[in-house]
Amino acid sequence: MARILIVDDAKFMRVTLGSILKKADHEIVGEGENGREAVELFGNLQPDLVMLDITMPEMSGLDAMKEIKKDHPNAKVIMCSAMGQQKVVVESIEAGAKDFIVKPFDEGRVLEAVYRVLS
Repeated sequence: MARILIVDDAKFMRVTLGSILKKADHEIVGEGENGREAVELFGNLQPDLVMLDITMPEMSGLDAMKEIKKDHPNAKVIMCSAMGQQKVVVESIEAGAKDFIVKPFDEGRVLEAVYRVLS
C-alpha cells in the first residue's frame, strides 16, 4: 500500500483515479487542483507517489514536477494527460517522470504503472 497524492484540475478525474487506487488498497493522502498546490502538498505530505495532470491552471504538471524534483530528487511522479502526444511523453520522462498514463484511465494500466514505479 502506498501513500499517493493526486493532482488534476478536474474533480471527476481525481475521483476516478482515487477510486481505482483505493480499490487496490492505496491511501490517497491528498488532492490538488493545480501545479502550485501539487508543489505545496508534496512538501507537506511527503507521499510515496504523486499522480500529476499535465494541463492545469496556474502551473502545469510538468512545471510542478520540475519544482518538486528540485527539493525532492527521489520523488516518484506519474504524469497523466488526455494528450498522449509523443513530444509530451518524452518531455515528461526526460524531466523525471517515472511513467505516463493517458486519459481516460484504464484501471489495469493505472495499477501497472503504480506498481512498476513503486517497486
